[in-house]
Amino acid sequence: MSTSPVPVLGMILKGYPRISETFISNEILLLEKLGFAIHLFSMRQPRENFSHESVKKIRAKVDYLPETLIKPLPRLLYHNLFLAAKTPVVYAGALKAAYRRFLRTHKSATIKHLLQAGYLAHRFLPASGVTHLHAHFAHSPTSVAMFTSHLTGLPFSFTAHAKDIYTSDPRQLREKIGLARFVITCTEYNRRHLSKLSDGNATPIHRNYHGIDIKLFSDNNEIPKIPVQPYQILTIARLTAKKGLPTIYKALRILSDQGVSLHHTHIGGGEDREKIITLIKDLDLGSVTRLLGTQPHQVVLEHYKNADLFVLGCEVASNGDRDGIPNVLVESMAVGLPVVVTDISAIPELVQDGKTGLLVPPGQPGRLADAIMRMLKDTELRNRVIPAAREAVVKNFDNRQLIGDLAEVYRGKGIGQGAKGMGHGAQSIG
Repeated sequence: MSTSPVPVLGMILKGYPRISETFISNEILLLEKLGFAIHLFSMRQPRENFSHESVKKIRAKVDYLPETLIKPLPRLLYHNLFLAAKTPVVYAGALKAAYRRFLRTHKSATIKHLLQAGYLAHRFLPASGVTHLHAHFAHSPTSVAMFTSHLTGLPFSFTAHAKDIYTSDPRQLREKIGLARFVITCTEYNRRHLSKLSDGNATPIHRNYHGIDIKLFSDNNEIPKIPVQPYQILTIARLTAKKGLPTIYKALRILSDQGVSLHHTHIGGGEDREKIITLIKDLDLGSVTRLLGTQPHQVVLEHYKNADLFVLGCEVASNGDRDGIPNVLVESMAVGLPVVVTDISAIPELVQDGKTGLLVPPGQPGRLADAIMRMLKDTELRNRVIPAAREAVVKNFDNRQLIGDLAEVYRGKGIGQGAKGMGHGAQSIG
C-alpha cells in the first residue's frame, strides 16, 4: 500500500481511547517502546472526556472511521465507488463475501462494515505504510479488518476478548478465524473455545493474558490492615448483566440483616444503571451503598487502597456474554486488596480458591455473603492470601513481560521486523 521504508502495524479498534480498555492502550504504548510503528483506526470517537496517562504517551496516529451509515453515507459511498472503479473484480469479491455473511444473520451492520472497510482502504491506507492489520475484538473491528483484507490484499489478525467471542454467530467467527493469519486471545479458557470452534482450522491461536503495569499497583511495603466495621467493600465493573451485580447486592442485604456494618462502593458505568438503582432501593441499601460512575485511574487506585475487600459476582448472561479475567481482579490482587469472586469462565486461571482469593458459584448470594465474611474476619486467611495473590500477579500478569511475548508472536509472522526483542514466548496452538 506504500513505499514507506518503515513497516506499520495498522490497528482497528472499536473506540479510542476508552477508559475501560486500558489493556489496549497499555499494549499499544509498550509495543511502541519495543520499536513497533503503529497507526490506529477507530470506529468510534471517545465516549469519555478524560483518559489514562498512558494514552497521552502514545505516538501513533489516529484516524476515525464514519460511525454510522445515514449521515456519513455520501462519504462512505464516494470512497467505495472510487475503490470499486479502480479494482472492480476485487470489490465484487468483497461484496459477494458481505452478501454471504448478511444471509447468515440478516444484520445491516455487515453492509456498514464493508463500507467502512472501503473507506479505510481508499481514504487512509494509501501512503500509510501499513503492512498488516490487527483488530481488537472479534466482532465489528475484525469484520472491518476482514473486509479491508479482501479489498487490499493485506493480511489481518485479531484479538478476541470476551463478549465478542460468546455473543458472535459461531459461523461468522469460524470464518474470521479461517481467514486470519493468526488469532490472539486473553485466556486459556477462550483459547480452548476458539480452537474447538475453528474445527481443525490451521490458523494459529495464541493465548496472551492482559497484564497490568506492576509498578502502578504493587506496593510490597504495606502491611495488610485488619478490617474493622463498618467494612469497606469495593466493586469495579460495568453495570451489565454478566457482572452479576444483583448477586452482590442481595449478599449485602443478607449481611446487613445479620447486623454487619458495611459500606459498598461501586465504580463503573453501563446500560443497567437504572435497574441497579431500583434494586438498591428495593433492598433498602441506599444508606450503605454508592454508585460513583466511571472514574480516572488515580481515583480508582485510592479506592483500592482504602477498601477492605474487592467483590465481583460474574456470571454467564442470558445471551452468552461472560467475562474472561477482569483486569480489576488483577489490579486488586496487585495492590494487596483480597478478592471474593465467582468461579466462572477463566477467573480460576487467576484466582485459586483459598490460596489467592475465594471463589464461589455464580448467582448464590448466600454463598457470596459467607465468603465475604470469611475473608473479612479470618486474619490468618488474609495474611496468607494477600502475599500469594501479589506473587501470582507479578509472576503471570506483568504486562511488560506479556507484551514482550506478544511482540514475539508478531515478529514470528514477519511483523515489526527490527523491533527490539524480549519475552519468553506466548502459549499457542497451530
